[in-house]
Amino acid sequence: MLAKEKKEFEGASAAASPMAEATPGLRIVLHQHTKERARAPVPVSSHADRDRVVEVFRNALSRPESPANFALQAVQEAIKPQKQTVLVQDENQTLENALRTLLQELVSAAVQSGERIMQYGQSIDNEDAVGQIPRLLDIVLYLCERGHVEGGMVFQLLEDLTEMSTVKDCKEVFAYIERMQDILGKQELFGRGKLVMLRTCNQLLRRLSKANDVVFCGRILMFLAHFFPLTERSAVNMKGVFNTSNETKYEKDAPEGVSVDFNFYKTFWSLQEHFCNPASSTLAPSKWQKFVSSFTVVLDTFEAQPLSEDDGNVNNLEQDEAAFSIKYLTSSKLMGLELRDPSFRRHILVQCLILFDYLKSPAKNDKDGPSESMKEEIGACEERVKKLLEITPPKGKEFLQSIDHILQREKNWVWWKRDGCPAFEKQPIERKALQDGARKRKPRWRLGNRELSQLWKWADQNPIAYWAS
Repeated sequence: MLAKEKKEFEGASAAASPMAEATPGLRIVLHQHTKERARAPVPVSSHADRDRVVEVFRNALSRPESPANFALQAVQEAIKPQKQTVLVQDENQTLENALRTLLQELVSAAVQSGERIMQYGQSIDNEDAVGQIPRLLDIVLYLCERGHVEGGMVFQLLEDLTEMSTVKDCKEVFAYIERMQDILGKQELFGRGKLVMLRTCNQLLRRLSKANDVVFCGRILMFLAHFFPLTERSAVNMKGVFNTSNETKYEKDAPEGVSVDFNFYKTFWSLQEHFCNPASSTLAPSKWQKFVSSFTVVLDTFEAQPLSEDDGNVNNLEQDEAAFSIKYLTSSKLMGLELRDPSFRRHILVQCLILFDYLKSPAKNDKDGPSESMKEEIGACEERVKKLLEITPPKGKEFLQSIDHILQREKNWVWWKRDGCPAFEKQPIERKALQDGARKRKPRWRLGNRELSQLWKWADQNPIAYWAS
């Protein structure tokens, strides 16, 4: 295991760019000249060296003061660099390997003791004290921020920690990442660890349930949106591909003892096929007509069974956020209850508005856009949907205004992506250009033109001539 990790570290460090030396303190030299390397070879670290480094940092975790007071001294004591102000490549690899080993030992000890990972080793007497693992992360983060060790080391430890933690512990680990977001996002650290952080978040999202861990998934996505710049293309769906794997399964045959209209049940849930892949609705006219007929049946049912304020008070999402789910059950036995649920109706109606907004957006080619008759049908259906949202309790008008505002902002992102994701930053105007522009500026006269202004000036300079005239 250690040999495999060491091989990965050597491959990752070999592709990194060198960092320049700065103020006194440890700095990384990722590339050395061939002559220096041949003259002073660095010995390969042994298990004894690794254990010694682990023991030094284990003792450092118990120190209560700030990492600024002892972190650099701990590195010098553990590694004993060949040069007092330089940490060569192999020494940096030894330090990273030892810190990952220490992290594994701390996680294993926390699991065996039955304590939460981020709270392991926390002092009961001192309320402000933190666990040993957050303390280790703080020390490494300080060293990375000051440039004493490689900037990507803290990202590697965070990735290891999420892989070794349960989903419950990962929430606390991610809370630490959110608190340190400003430091992790600094340019000297962001360039080294952005790919590792992206991989960590994506692996964590794959482990989470999209139905039961909705809030945690949203926290991760919000973090990525703030951590990466707006012009980052890693999260942009340039080709506009839809997630067709998100299939909604429902009953095809009517079960016994169900009082609901089964034809309406199949018609209702068949709309999800169009919501899953909106582009398919415009390719074939038969599919569009099938969607319009099915959607008209659903709208007629919603309009024939309006909801009262009592229904809105009983099913208030603001009071039951923990029970909110992005995927509703499709059992025919629940159809009657779901139709009386305001949040369920809003979920379906908002899906319709998103579909209509996509179909109305201008395409790259005129042939790909909707026809004139289709546009008229979209406008009529959209008007009915908005009226239903307005009368759906609770606070139907406020909810509709919020949805309209969100869809309007979404159009700006659609146009930005269609234009090739241009940069948002504007280059500052040069000072010389401003001065040239000021010279070419037309003069402004006090009384509109040169002659009247000159006469007024003469009157001020020679009042006797002015009164004589």
